[in-house]
Amino acid sequence: MDAFFAAVEQRDNPELRGCPIAVGHSGRRGVVSTASYEARPYGVRSALPSVVAQRLCPQLIFVEPRFDAYKAVSEQIRAIFHQYTDLVEPLSLDEAFLDVSHHPSATIVAQQIKQQIFETTSLTASAGVSVNKMLAKIASDYQKPNGLFVIPPEQIDSFVAQLPIEKFFGIGEVTAAKMHRLGIRTGADLREWSRISLVREFGKAGNLYYGYARGEDLREVTPHRERKSLGAELTFYDDISDMDRLHQELDALQKEVWTRVKRHDFLGKSAVVKIKFSDFQQITRSKTMPTAFQSLDELQTVSNEILDSVELDGRKVRLLGLTVGNSSRHCSECVQLCFDFD
Repeated sequence: MDAFFAAVEQRDNPELRGCPIAVGHSGRRGVVSTASYEARPYGVRSALPSVVAQRLCPQLIFVEPRFDAYKAVSEQIRAIFHQYTDLVEPLSLDEAFLDVSHHPSATIVAQQIKQQIFETTSLTASAGVSVNKMLAKIASDYQKPNGLFVIPPEQIDSFVAQLPIEKFFGIGEVTAAKMHRLGIRTGADLREWSRISLVREFGKAGNLYYGYARGEDLREVTPHRERKSLGAELTFYDDISDMDRLHQELDALQKEVWTRVKRHDFLGKSAVVKIKFSDFQQITRSKTMPTAFQSLDELQTVSNEILDSVELDGRKVRLLGLTVGNSSRHCSECVQLCFDFD
């Protein structure tokens, strides 16, 4: 979907149409969730601190998010997807992979879906069509908004060769910066590297990058992906340097995360505490248990121990997060085996 949250707000409030808007909180601790296309020429984008967004675009209008409304629209869109295929892999509320290889023309399907979304929701969508997930994702971003871009098989090599490395799906800012330092700026540059060299530099992700450079992605569209983690985080209005106060905030996170764990019947063996300091440096600390957490008390004990292990050294904390991960769904009754050698 095109600027999904912002587009829903502009659809539902005519006074916002044509105006630069940002969905998110406007306070000094706020972050932009989605920016309308009118705001983007000013440099306003997702994940940008609200104070920076306001400085870049003084006329920016902040709109508090309405997640129930976005979820309702998302369900309408998913229903349209399922009219064409059961192989739908959601990435988020407003994005999904579809396998429509059983249709005579994927391009016609994309056109029909875009038209049906607009008729149903009055919102525009952009679609990418190609032979695999990686290329389809890149194509979907290529002619936004309201775009439809196709990468046919005979054009894959030339398209990938000229593509800036930042445009590859799954290559973020940090990885792209490292690639630049190594002289990798385009798909053609990436193609010059051997699989062994890429794995040496980037770990197992190097195998993916080796395939990406050749337009290859063997991942299938998987409709039902197992949830791997559940968590929550708090951004504080004022930075915190007192450990007792951090434990109080962690207590609220523990209760919220445990509520989500029970709601989703999630089994996780690891607790991860995330801390972002006032200078935006971020650390994570984790602990993995032999079996999944069985109670809030158990989660509290482990996550409190993790927080206690962190040395603040006078630094102030702006964000605290807690995640339960390492799903043990397939091993809920695992126990350690003991052998008697007497």
